[in-house]
Amino acid sequence: MRRTERYPAQGDANSLWHIYKTVPFFKVAKNFVVIQLSRYTPFIPVKNFLFRTFLGMEVGKKTSFALMVMPDVMFPERIKVGDNSVIGFNTTILAHEYLIDEYRIGDVIIGKNVLIGANTTILPGVEIGDRAIVSAASLVNRDIPPGSFAGGNPVKIIFTAEQMRERQQKLT
Repeated sequence: MRRTERYPAQGDANSLWHIYKTVPFFKVAKNFVVIQLSRYTPFIPVKNFLFRTFLGMEVGKKTSFALMVMPDVMFPERIKVGDNSVIGFNTTILAHEYLIDEYRIGDVIIGKNVLIGANTTILPGVEIGDRAIVSAASLVNRDIPPGSFAGGNPVKIIFTAEQMRERQQKLT
């Protein structure tokens, strides 16, 4: 199970109906504007500045967010990305999920030197270890161990770090 905090929905409506009881409207509005600016700017240092300064995200040195990356609009401060990682085109990083009977919030931790392929969705409460690779169009609903190659919907470990080393040794 992912590491998330769970909160039951209040009353007889689904949890999203009560969204502004869980997160302030003006925070969401500000985050939305900042994220939309960042999605279209081609300047990586500007994106990192916006994410760190206005969203409270932890973004490592030399980390690159491609065009159209969508960090969580409600709780971006719960996202941490390590040094020298690449987050591929149109990737969505969620730190929350609103369900019928409850909503959940969880930290997303992306390690150092990680490659996330394009069009990937990362769910709340997962950790992607250092030097991991996640293939394009994956749904990351569980932790990815360091050095692993993973992909799919839902994500599966394709090669562990040890298997990757063995394959590289065979090729040399």
